[in-house]
Amino acid sequence: MRLPIGLPQETAKRAIACLSLSKPVRYGADIPSPLAGADAPRFYVKAQERGLVQHVPALFRAEPPPSPQPSPTRGEGVNGADDEPPYLAKSGWLLMTSVSPQPPATNPVPPGDDKPDLLPRYLALAWIVLTVYGSLYPFSGWQQNGTDPFAFLKWAWPRYWTAFDMVTNAIVYLPTGFLLAISLRRLPGRWTGVILAVLLGSAISFCMESLQTWLPSRVSSNLDLGSNALGALIGAILAYHSGDTLRRWWRFWRARLIASRPHVDLGLTLLGLWLLTLLSPETLLFGVGDLRQTLSWLPTLTYAPETYHVTETAVVICNLLAVGLFAAAMTRGRWLAYLLVPLFFALAALVRCLSAAILAGPEQFLVWLTPGVREGLTVGGILLVFVLLLPTLGRLVLAALCLLAGAMLVNLAPIDPYSLDALALWRQGHFLNFNGLTRWISTIWPFLALPYLILASRRA
Repeated sequence: MRLPIGLPQETAKRAIACLSLSKPVRYGADIPSPLAGADAPRFYVKAQERGLVQHVPALFRAEPPPSPQPSPTRGEGVNGADDEPPYLAKSGWLLMTSVSPQPPATNPVPPGDDKPDLLPRYLALAWIVLTVYGSLYPFSGWQQNGTDPFAFLKWAWPRYWTAFDMVTNAIVYLPTGFLLAISLRRLPGRWTGVILAVLLGSAISFCMESLQTWLPSRVSSNLDLGSNALGALIGAILAYHSGDTLRRWWRFWRARLIASRPHVDLGLTLLGLWLLTLLSPETLLFGVGDLRQTLSWLPTLTYAPETYHVTETAVVICNLLAVGLFAAAMTRGRWLAYLLVPLFFALAALVRCLSAAILAGPEQFLVWLTPGVREGLTVGGILLVFVLLLPTLGRLVLAALCLLAGAMLVNLAPIDPYSLDALALWRQGHFLNFNGLTRWISTIWPFLALPYLILASRRA
């Protein structure tokens, strides 16, 4: 089989599949027109990845031969004996006319693929929203005390400060600078994205410190402002030096693991937020959408060990199915989901263990693994194996139904009185704002994920 001149680009791309045939296949040397530019190297990259290239003396030519040449045979060159085409083991040979490609080891992304990536923008927006919420929590007790909101800029070095506070403030704003610098990298100028990222991060910190003037539970500080700006600067510099490398490798693995459907970046961002809900010890495992504290509702079911056990198991099953199907819809291929979804839940278990270790001590890192949770994980895991066989539309619809059922059960579940004493430690000191932030994410997450599932199902 030989590819003629002027072959359509999409048809030419499918020609690479012929490399796996046991029957020898010849790829003609007269394919320059549709494969010129960035597409020809893509064929060579795939052929090299499959280990089919044996000899590559003069891979690509800048221009097609000036006159028609006879088709070379195995061992002959196009312009002479020293200019041989690449040979493909058991599959004929492939000669393409284009620019010289970059080696895959240094550039894993196909050349010319420079489409804007929305994931850093979604992550930057989500992180900024979380930072604002954590800076102004608990959003109560606002009062006008007559203090200039900008007076903290002229204050002397704070009398009471700790290295923990400085490091924490810098770490909180480090992702802000990093994600903003990556999101703004397409702006003209070498340092434009870095400078704007630092300025935006510092401006957000300045606004938060100014607003804290009217919150009695918060204290404005110029030291906090400086620490936050330093964190944004460090993050932006890290993005400048390593952002392109990370972006190339992300696209390399994304093309192989993540589904290529609309709004998949938003779905990945929602899954990242779901991991943060596991840091809240006040919620049942995977128990998101609890509105009782926000709306002052009382639990309908009276606490009893049997009732709590059954409710806890049902909550784990429903939310494990919902999140598992959600994550599976983000993967490229049905069978790939059987690998990535368990890895995602393993990461979720690690996050929960970290939360328990901070709250109850390192020796109690598995305190969350109650009998009800174990039964829910077992039953939910078995059911998930079968429902992953559903098509994409079926996964999304079932995920939405399980998400609704799980949210209803969470709002009906009795409150465990034995965990209230342990939670008192989590609500003290440095954990106060973090606890409010994680609980808020846990409350709103189903109401963010449900519209996304509906939108994704309409496009499935």
